[in-house]
Amino acid sequence: MKKFVALFIVLILFPVNVFAISASKAVVMDLNSGRVLYDLNKDEPQLIASITKIMTCLVTIMYSDLDKVVVVDEDVLKSYGSSVYLEVGEEIKLIDLLYGLMLRSGNDAATQIAKTVAGSEEAFVYLMNEYADTIGMKNTHFVNPHGLDSNGVGNTSTAYDMALLTKVAMQNETFKKIFGTQSYTAESNLKTYNWEGKNKLFSMYPYTTGGKTGYTDAARRTLVTTASKDNKNLVVVTLNDGNDFNDHKSLYEMYFEKYDSVLTIDKDHFEIEDTYYDHVEFYVKNDYYALVTEEEKKNLKINITLFKYDDIYDGIKIGEAKVMVNDTLLHTESIYAKKVKVEKEEKEEGFFSKILRWFTSW
Repeated sequence: MKKFVALFIVLILFPVNVFAISASKAVVMDLNSGRVLYDLNKDEPQLIASITKIMTCLVTIMYSDLDKVVVVDEDVLKSYGSSVYLEVGEEIKLIDLLYGLMLRSGNDAATQIAKTVAGSEEAFVYLMNEYADTIGMKNTHFVNPHGLDSNGVGNTSTAYDMALLTKVAMQNETFKKIFGTQSYTAESNLKTYNWEGKNKLFSMYPYTTGGKTGYTDAARRTLVTTASKDNKNLVVVTLNDGNDFNDHKSLYEMYFEKYDSVLTIDKDHFEIEDTYYDHVEFYVKNDYYALVTEEEKKNLKINITLFKYDDIYDGIKIGEAKVMVNDTLLHTESIYAKKVKVEKEEKEEGFFSKILRWFTSW
């Protein structure tokens, strides 16, 4: 009995803080560095439902003219699930279909987009898988552009791979704009669309910058969102999460609090001590903010590497600045060179030179 009382007292004096989310897989990633700040079974593949459309949107932006007018064909009649309700013969711009794809998760839009961009759904899926491989999505396989599954067969990925895809996609300004849009009006030759996004996190959390929802009976709820606060930019991915919006909000609050943003590379005050090059000014094109904990700040450093060239010209990439925390690489920034003009110093005029100049002046 005494042991029980002692344990009870310890638990009261030192309460245990347990953090748990409802997801079976999850990732919190720094959008700037790609560093994983939190993970739960991050590399376990599963069906991903409509967050597939992040890849569909990005591939379309990369491979097609977004001002192209799409004439909706009879393939649209095969679509089911979430829809923007396109009609056969309807004419609508590809950029407008992308908004319908992302805000309303239109499977009919996905089908028409794929055929317009690549000629067929199969050819478009090839582009999706090819790009996934290019950016390092090692545990991802796409079979369609919309995310629907049948008898357990559908698009599969991991929390990490989807965070990586979103990190890459957010570097594209067109994607970033679409991903962060909450409402959109589109015009076709038949009707006017007024679309409201399904991402409830916009109304729940003021720092939200984008998101894509997903659901099928087999995949359950999937969600990818992004948020930014005080020069800190994060992406959160949850798979099979019945409480996804609340979990995303909690994860953002926790990791925005835990990490600080430190200006590590300042493009306006970038200097290097170097003895190899004479009359050369070194510069970088971007600032870089490192996301680190209070403890990690003392282990934050920049490793400078300069390439040795016999001849240089203005604007040449001459080295790299690697931002490290402990042994983890956070960022690599290119260093460029610019020649500095040196004014020739006038030599002091000698005595005989002065005499010669005096005689010749007559």
